[in-house]
Amino acid sequence: MYQYTKFDRSFIEERVNHYREQTSRYLEGQLSEDEFLQLRLRNGLYLQRLAPMLRVAIPYGTLSSQQLFALGKVAREYDRGYGHLSTRQNMQFNWPELAEVPDILADMAKVDLHAIQTSGSCIRNVTTDHFAGAAADETIDPRPYCEIIRQWSTNHPEFEWLPRKFKIAVTGAAEDRAAIGVHDVGLRVYRDAKGQVQFDVYAGGGLGRTPVLGALVRSELPIEHLLTYLEALMRVYNRYGRRDNKYKARIKILVRAMGVDGFRAKVDEEWSHSKGGPGTLPEAEISRVEAFFAPPSYSEQPDVTDALAEQRLANPRFSQWLQHNVIEHKAPGYAAVTLSTKATGVPPGDVSDTQIDAVAQWAADYSFSEVRISHEQNFVLPHVPKQHLFELWQQAQAQNLATANARLITDMICCPGGDYCSLANAKSIPVAEALQERFDDYDFQYDLGELNLNISGCMNACGHHHVGHIGILGVDKKGSEFYQISLGGHAGHSELAPSLGQIVGPSIPRAEVCDVIAKILEIYVDLRLEDESFLGCFKRVGIAPFKERVYAPSH
Repeated sequence: MYQYTKFDRSFIEERVNHYREQTSRYLEGQLSEDEFLQLRLRNGLYLQRLAPMLRVAIPYGTLSSQQLFALGKVAREYDRGYGHLSTRQNMQFNWPELAEVPDILADMAKVDLHAIQTSGSCIRNVTTDHFAGAAADETIDPRPYCEIIRQWSTNHPEFEWLPRKFKIAVTGAAEDRAAIGVHDVGLRVYRDAKGQVQFDVYAGGGLGRTPVLGALVRSELPIEHLLTYLEALMRVYNRYGRRDNKYKARIKILVRAMGVDGFRAKVDEEWSHSKGGPGTLPEAEISRVEAFFAPPSYSEQPDVTDALAEQRLANPRFSQWLQHNVIEHKAPGYAAVTLSTKATGVPPGDVSDTQIDAVAQWAADYSFSEVRISHEQNFVLPHVPKQHLFELWQQAQAQNLATANARLITDMICCPGGDYCSLANAKSIPVAEALQERFDDYDFQYDLGELNLNISGCMNACGHHHVGHIGILGVDKKGSEFYQISLGGHAGHSELAPSLGQIVGPSIPRAEVCDVIAKILEIYVDLRLEDESFLGCFKRVGIAPFKERVYAPSH
């Protein structure tokens, strides 16, 4: 992973000191609420429904054990003993004291962490595949290029005040686990026939109140032109993006208004002034950053096939965990492990300080001191020797992090909703907990197969409900909480382009959500062909059978 230089550390320390002064001036009444607003947002601080919320940047979801231990300390000493894993691979703290935030930032700076640009109308945390550098289906590790984009975009003077927030995602694997199709800019990185690094660039994707899939605006972009092309694209957005209406200010609205061809032409015109100029990436700089992401020093591992078979036979729960939470690694004898935060009764993504410390220690013991945060709000240990899987599972069980449900229905994405967020129309966490309890049966989940269920408490879609196989959206009806159900969304697979969910019908009260989801699952089981997934079944039969039976009058 990337190692901070002396310049990096000096930059972060100065930023902390600057924000400490700003906070003091605000608390002393020398800065108004409006004046402090943009200062705190660009340092990751929101004012939520009940308390401030601090969002810590985890670039492309990658952490060291030392950094994760530091976050556990923040949860313990400055919060209420827990943190929250977000869908943008960050960690959030829901109860910091406003006056103590500069102290938190100072403590994080000691381990090369910060909260810069985790909020505000700027380029946010660059995200990628949580199995990057490990997955067997990966063509190229995208993290070096995420790091190049991170360095370029941090405090970029031209893009500090964009029309709205801006999100970039990068993938380098056959399966798109970074959801590039629903980002403002999505990048697919690969090597061409000559082994050269190239990018396909998608623009204008996004969820929220107007969900849109990104359009291909440039293919086969050579690595040396990555930043000059992104800069040209950002300039077009910065110049023409709407600032009179925040609901129409995202780049997806601009691309739609101009048309893909019109937008591409504007970007190409702008690019003609900078292509090949000072922003061109020299080969030496690309190699320098790539070197930080060289594979760990893998060692030759013993063949544990028979031992694992015996352990699976003696421990059915371990067998289930291996099947769902452990994937093949590109290095022989290793595996990548998902540590699920979705135990029944726990808000999805919430992790205690004790759990945070435990994961940090397991990373040090088993995974070259490396941890990832996934889009699904779980922890990932990317490089675990297979010979240690059983002992890791035992320890994870003791910390309630060994639920065998990765990619099953209870591994749901869920935003904080009305329990915390001041923007939410409805609560998300109680709905998630009710669904966890209703479907907390492994045999039932296993029979259903892969099924993504995503929950958002409002149209901002922080829970990515638009791309859930089943999506649940909280809406307000005359002061009461109702929920809209959509089906058939997904963020993209190796064989399928991403798609947005289709709304089944009128919204329903919270008390009926579990019954309606159960009915949808019953319809799927009735209609599916042998070994057909929920998404495959939906693609084949369409929404009509679900709509008809869910809303059929009861007799």
